[in-house]
Amino acid sequence: MSSFGQKLTHDVHFLDHIKHEVPVQVYLNTTHEDIGFVQSFSDHYIKMNDVFYNRSQFKFISRPGY
Repeated sequence: MSSFGQKLTHDVHFLDHIKHEVPVQVYLNTTHEDIGFVQSFSDHYIKMNDVFYNRSQFKFISRPGY
């Protein structure tokens, strides 16, 4: 399981967050864009809050306990 503030980059990270219902924070560069639970993912996108975020454009940070 990822620790607070860990950057999520691998499929296994997103699978763990779905399985354990751990929130994820989304950043575009240094700007906070969203926080929520991962609904699904692919090689190119992460779906959260019914929004698709491009994995190569956004940064995803683990927020357990948030």
